[in-house]
Amino acid sequence: MIDRPVLNARVKGLTCFACGAAHDPRALQTVCTRCGMPLRVDYDVRPFQVGAEPTLWRYAAVLPIERERAVTLAEGYTPLLEVEKRLFVKDESRNPTGSFKARGMSLAVTMAKALGAKALAAPSAGNAAGALAAYGAAAGLPVTVAMPQDTPRAFVEECLHYGASVHLVEGTIADAGKWLKANGPRDAFDVSTLKEPYRIEGKKTMAYELYENFEKELPDAILYPTGGGTGLVGMWKAFDEMQAMGLIGAERPRLVSVQAEGCAPIVKAFKEGAEKSEPWPDAHTAAYGLRVPSPIGGFICLRALRETKGTALAIPEKEIAPAAQELSRKTGIDVCPEGGTAWAAAKKLYASGWLKSSETVVVFNTGTGLKYR
Repeated sequence: MIDRPVLNARVKGLTCFACGAAHDPRALQTVCTRCGMPLRVDYDVRPFQVGAEPTLWRYAAVLPIERERAVTLAEGYTPLLEVEKRLFVKDESRNPTGSFKARGMSLAVTMAKALGAKALAAPSAGNAAGALAAYGAAAGLPVTVAMPQDTPRAFVEECLHYGASVHLVEGTIADAGKWLKANGPRDAFDVSTLKEPYRIEGKKTMAYELYENFEKELPDAILYPTGGGTGLVGMWKAFDEMQAMGLIGAERPRLVSVQAEGCAPIVKAFKEGAEKSEPWPDAHTAAYGLRVPSPIGGFICLRALRETKGTALAIPEKEIAPAAQELSRKTGIDVCPEGGTAWAAAKKLYASGWLKSSETVVVFNTGTGLKYR
C-alpha cells in the first residue's frame, strides 16, 4: 500500500463498473472483490491546464498518479491525419512498440510498480504482450506473457527482445489466460485487459487528444476496432469526465465497435439487444487483436455504444487485408489488419447512409502492420 500523496489528489477511489462496490486505490486491485467485474477510477474532476509534454502525460491532471512516478516511453500524442474531407485516421502505430497498447501499459505498469508489484503477467493476442514486455523492462519488473500458438512470430521475438518470458498456448487469448492462471508465476500481478483499473486510464487519453485535435470539439463518430474494448470504454469514460468539467455538453461522438465476422461477440450482443456479450465459439481471424472471444468488459462496451447512439459492425475476413492495403496505399499510413476492419466498416457505413459526408469521422488505426508480415 502506498501513501495517499503519491496518487493524484483528485482521485476519489475505485468503484465497480457493474455493482458499484468501492475499492481502495492505495492497494493493488484487480477486479471487483464482490462480483468479479472491472473497476473504474473515479476523480474529483475539475478543469485543468493541459501540459506541454508531447505524450499522454500532458493530461496528468486526469491520470491517477503524480507525473514524476510515471513509467513512460513517450507514448501518446499520435497524429490525426485527414484522409478525405472530414474523414480522419488516428494513427496509433506511432506509439512505442507500434500500437495503442503502449498507452494502457504505461499506466498499468506505472501503477503496479507504485503499488508494490514485483512481477507482471498477462495473456495477449500480440501487441499487448510487446507493450507489457517493454514497459516491464523500463520499470525493472520481470514479465511473463502467454500468447496463442499461431501468433505471428514478430510478436514473440519482440517480447523476447525485451527480456520477457514467453509461453505459446493452443487456442485463443482466452486459453492463454487460462494457462497463465494455472501455470503462471504466483507472485506476478495480472495486467490483463480490464483485469486491473489503469489500462483504461491510459487509453482514455485518446479522447482527450481528439478534443485537442479538433480545437475543443469532438468528432461526430468514432470507428474503433474492438477486441477487449479497453479503448472504447476509456474514451466513453473520458467523455463523461469532459462533461463533468464543463468542456462539452451531453452530446457524444457516436461510437462504432468494429469486429471481424470470425469473432464478433460485441456485434452479436448489440444486434440482439443483449446487455452482455456471450463467449464466441471457434473464434478465428487474422486480425489477431480482434480474436477475443470472451471480453470481460463486453457489457461496458454495449453500454457505451447504446448511450452514444452508436452501432456495431462485423467485417468478413476476406475484406480485412484488402481494406488495410487500400488505406495504406491511399495514405502512406502503415495500417494493421485491425485498422483495416475499421476502414472497411467506414466504407459500409457511408454507403448505407449511417455516416454522412457532412459529418466529422475518425477511424482508428490501432497499430503497425509490420508485425503481421
